[in-house]
Amino acid sequence: MIQNDKTLVTGATGYIGGRLIPKLLELGYPVRVLARNPDQLGGHPWREKVEVVKGDVLDPLSLSGAMEGIRYAYYLIHSMGSGNNFHQYDIDAAHNFGTQAKTSGVERIIYLGGLGDPEESLSQHLTSRHETGTALRSTGIPVTEFRAAVVVGSGSMSFEMIRYLVERLPTMICPRWVYTKVQPIGITDLLEYLSTALQIPETTNQIIEIGGKDVTTYGDMMLGFAKARGLRRLLIPVPVLTPRLSSYWIHWITPIPSSLSGPLIEGLRNEVIVKTPTARRLFPSIHPMDYISAVTLTLNDLDAGRIDTSWSDALWDSTCLTSTLELEAQSGIILERRRLSIAASPETVYRVFTEIGGARGWYFANWLWQIRGVVDRVIGGVGLRRGRRHPNELRMGDAVDFWRVEHLQPGTSVRFKAEMKLPGKAWLQFTATAQHDNSTVLEQIVGFAPKGLSGLMYWYALYPIHRIIFHGLIRSIKSRAE
Repeated sequence: MIQNDKTLVTGATGYIGGRLIPKLLELGYPVRVLARNPDQLGGHPWREKVEVVKGDVLDPLSLSGAMEGIRYAYYLIHSMGSGNNFHQYDIDAAHNFGTQAKTSGVERIIYLGGLGDPEESLSQHLTSRHETGTALRSTGIPVTEFRAAVVVGSGSMSFEMIRYLVERLPTMICPRWVYTKVQPIGITDLLEYLSTALQIPETTNQIIEIGGKDVTTYGDMMLGFAKARGLRRLLIPVPVLTPRLSSYWIHWITPIPSSLSGPLIEGLRNEVIVKTPTARRLFPSIHPMDYISAVTLTLNDLDAGRIDTSWSDALWDSTCLTSTLELEAQSGIILERRRLSIAASPETVYRVFTEIGGARGWYFANWLWQIRGVVDRVIGGVGLRRGRRHPNELRMGDAVDFWRVEHLQPGTSVRFKAEMKLPGKAWLQFTATAQHDNSTVLEQIVGFAPKGLSGLMYWYALYPIHRIIFHGLIRSIKSRAE
């Protein structure tokens, strides 16, 4: 019975894991979630429906309790973006996880890796994806390994890269990798494969290549997206744009930093298409959609604001929640505090300051925020292009332009931590407090912890501008709320 098939999901803060969990719950599976920082899951609508345990796949001692009573375990973790050693991190983490799963009596691990012909010279990223599967199997536990290429869905890193390139560039100078063959798969079909595998014992100890209906190229994916969006785009091929140069180009045009786009683009030289019929044989009821249909479905989700998870969710540094900093006056922290009385309810004021950023901008002197975003991109930061996951909703860990939601108390307060390049650390906090006369006191705190002399010089050099900006910002929130 499904009710006895307790299932563990890792990577819940990532794009795939965050969408698989509600799918499993809908099918009736009891779900346990393994997370390095459980607080990061607080904003998900399924949070109260799952059991959450704290653990880190790089810390074997933290895994034992997570595996007790588990029948199936989804391994949806990768370390890309954690530095040059991400390959070794992947192998170590997979070995730790598989070993503990075997010890705890887990029946099977379902793992999502990457497509790519193992007989070819694969990129480091794709090689790591394959060797992660090998590391899981080496522990002796049965593994179902799915291999997929580009996932078409709102919030998918690969899809977001294509979307931003097409929407921002009427004419694109394209290197050779845009003509590499690829077989993209819609997120709906991918989740169907992952969840259905639990009920098909024959998928055990299988490597299953999955893809959508169409074999295409990255260039045709761009043109197909442009057509679905009603845009005209021109691709101009050039032979000299190396993967490294391409990653910098992606860094500038899209929200994806070069540390992530570099490994991705290096892998674009490899064809990633399905070459075995295993998926059709084992899943005869699944008929993957074509690329344009997947794009259309995704655009409908984007237009409706249905973005449950995003690639940037998994990049949240969990250490930000372990800080005892509450933005109160203490040694080493420079505080700038403002308060205003607003003739509106706390709920209204809260809604206004939590809808900041993204397409709405920053309410006051938005052009200055945009300039700061450009400067941040010049020096290798994230800039403003990440926008926000949802235009109205905000939850723990969300990226909002070059900020990250570090603390959220629904209806009352939010604290953002800066992820722009700075000689120190910065925070921006808003709190709405109800008053006896039905008004609200809005408190805005800007905090900066300078790093050395350069940090102090930065703060005082920009303080006149910051004073104008943040004074105008709290006034603009008051005006919008009233």
